[in-house]
Amino acid sequence: MAADDEFPCKLTIHIPLPTARLASAALRSLAVDQELSPLVRRSFSVVSADSSPGGEKTVLQTDYAATTNRMLRVAVNGFFESVGVVLQVMEELDVDVIHEKGLEGLEKVQGVEEGMRGETITGG
Repeated sequence: MAADDEFPCKLTIHIPLPTARLASAALRSLAVDQELSPLVRRSFSVVSADSSPGGEKTVLQTDYAATTNRMLRVAVNGFFESVGVVLQVMEELDVDVIHEKGLEGLEKVQGVEEGMRGETITGG
């Protein structure tokens, strides 16, 4: 039996992100979790938004294949929950956002001021 016959239910999801760095970070964050069911297969890639070969790769592409539509739906629901968490973390902690807003409100956070000057505080 061919692999396509075993996993006939397929879905490709495209999630556009602002930069290639964020798309790559999303891929690395989501790829660490294996599919829970052996009845579902998933693969990730980062592709360009347009069809030109030199375009910046800012779209997270996820390809799903499952044995049944129900298994596909359950897997994709879990995937979207994980995507939501990854996007919330990016929004809250992205380096570009921190640099644009400055360090207001972080003055008392341990290590921030010292880290910005390149110094290290060690116990002693």
